[in-house]
Amino acid sequence: MMLDWQGAWTSVIHHPLFGIGITLGAYQLVLAAFEKTRWVFLQPVLMSMVLLIVVLVGCGIDYAEYRKSTEILSILLGPATVALAVPLYLNLRRIRQLFWPIFTTLVIAGVFATGSAVVLGWTFGAEHMILMTMAPKSVTSPIAMLVAEQIGGVAAMAAVFVLITGVLGAILGPSILTRLGVHSPEARGMALGLAAHAVGTSVALQESEETGAFAALAMSLMGVATAVLLPLVVSMTV
Repeated sequence: MMLDWQGAWTSVIHHPLFGIGITLGAYQLVLAAFEKTRWVFLQPVLMSMVLLIVVLVGCGIDYAEYRKSTEILSILLGPATVALAVPLYLNLRRIRQLFWPIFTTLVIAGVFATGSAVVLGWTFGAEHMILMTMAPKSVTSPIAMLVAEQIGGVAAMAAVFVLITGVLGAILGPSILTRLGVHSPEARGMALGLAAHAVGTSVALQESEETGAFAALAMSLMGVATAVLLPLVVSMTV
């Protein structure tokens, strides 16, 4: 009996678990390469995304089918985010000790991260819609997309700016901080969390638990502050 190889291959790539398998496989493969080489451009989030796109295009799988097969991963994002509370709790005493430095850093960095994007876009002649889309670039995608819609931006484009910001921050952030002589885990964590949100937090967790805790704190506070204050500021000034 002849085996229908084409039919078997079609069954494999359209199996409900295929999307999850290639997603986890791509990430683990790139992560292993990154840990072995420590080459900054092998940043796991960026390169696993590129590898995943190549596989999907090569297999002829459209985004709708891929998204449906990986719904469970999207659901798990919630518990994964909540799990960031664990390192926060373990470092709660240190966080309390540094309350005012943390608050000051949040205010200055939050204003700079948002303002610099808007000013840079305005300098190059970007339209109002683009400026409002770029403004929430330093928070996680769900918050950025919601805020962008509220202030007159485009949610889908906001997600792209968030991704670019996170990947660049994760690639360049640690080396820049090291060159500047910033070795404190608290300072490094705050910088990565504020500038590169979830992607930066994942990098911070690789450095140490304490660095990851402060990155998670910074990411959370930045998200809340942006969601509450940015629409208010825009409504008062525009």
